[in-house]
Amino acid sequence: MSAPIFSNHGCRLNAYETEAMKELAEGAGLEGAVVVNTCAVTSEAVRKARQDIRRLRRDNPTARIIVTGCAAQTEPETFAQMPEVDTVIGNTEKMQASTWSGLAGDFGPEPVQVDDIMSVTETAGHLIDGFGTRSRAYVQVQNGCDHRCTFCIIPYGRGNSRSVPAGVVVDQIKRLVQKGYNEVVLTGVDLTSWGADLPSAPRLGDLVMRILKLVPDLPRLRISSIDSIEVDDNLMQAIATEPRLMPHLHLSLQHGDDLILKRMKRRHLRDDAIAFAEEARRLRPDMTFGADIIAGFPTETEAHFENSLALVRECDLTWLHVFPYSPRPGTPAARMPQVNGAAIKARAARLRAAGEDQVARHLAAQVGRAHAVLMENPHMGRTEQFTEVTFDSPRPEGQIVPAQITGTRAAQLVAA
Repeated sequence: MSAPIFSNHGCRLNAYETEAMKELAEGAGLEGAVVVNTCAVTSEAVRKARQDIRRLRRDNPTARIIVTGCAAQTEPETFAQMPEVDTVIGNTEKMQASTWSGLAGDFGPEPVQVDDIMSVTETAGHLIDGFGTRSRAYVQVQNGCDHRCTFCIIPYGRGNSRSVPAGVVVDQIKRLVQKGYNEVVLTGVDLTSWGADLPSAPRLGDLVMRILKLVPDLPRLRISSIDSIEVDDNLMQAIATEPRLMPHLHLSLQHGDDLILKRMKRRHLRDDAIAFAEEARRLRPDMTFGADIIAGFPTETEAHFENSLALVRECDLTWLHVFPYSPRPGTPAARMPQVNGAAIKARAARLRAAGEDQVARHLAAQVGRAHAVLMENPHMGRTEQFTEVTFDSPRPEGQIVPAQITGTRAAQLVAA
């Protein structure tokens, strides 16, 4: 029999959990299985998961196919009814050693093992010490979300917000540094809600400052997607004073029009986003931003969309994640008046084009500058702002090397 094959869909947190499942499956002795970790963020994500499952069945006709992840949690019957699927397990179950022991033993007593995610009050106890490249490790510090944006199904896949205690996070990062990692990325579903469920309700900025103080040998700390309206004073202080906190923030903005933001049930307005970007860049002039933006949300007019388009320049966003809106059954937005599909596609294309222009501007501004580049492979690394840099001659993988930017090539910088 062979080791399990894992197929991951979706976010960094899913990728993190896929690595954790590999360890659990290996520890249980599971063999001859294919595990698909699904994403539910859009209808397209669910469609791609189903497509992947059918492909994996064709490629592995005798394997046992196990489906898990957010889409399996929110619509288990969709996958249980697929003839290619043998077992469906939920997001809580996938992180429990007992689940994998059962799967390794008799393939589990039930074809569907999905409990009520809203009843979960703790983060998964199984934390892995980094995954991905030799250069960068991802640490899950939070899971779930207490907010209910009208377009989003994720809280029903992930449950309510739960935080990993700061001491546990610090200990894990210390181990990662001892293993030679030069950069750690903090991940979560709603990262800026970290700490709300812990004693004395610390904030994300408190965690960042604690990590930087107690792990002085960590060269780089990076934080993933944040909700700018929830950023606390200590996080702003860290942005201003801590050079080891990388000057790159991915913002969950979603739209640039106040009426659409209200219909999305977001907690910020357009001016809040602009003010945050201006203040963060005032505190850290080399700060760059990525952002999530949805094109074609229900009731969006051309004027509403133009406000999103303008926000790209007004916040000086560089790395855009553009999502063409697709209705998720069970969400309030799915019951709102929908935008024509062709208009959604066209608007998404215009947003992506604006993003490409912003990337080109950013790249051009780096030519002639010096950067410290963390090497992901012998010929490619990333700057502090997460910009890719290519080198003609090899550099040591996993190390931070000085680089003088001499030009650009496609969406990358070129260094001497």
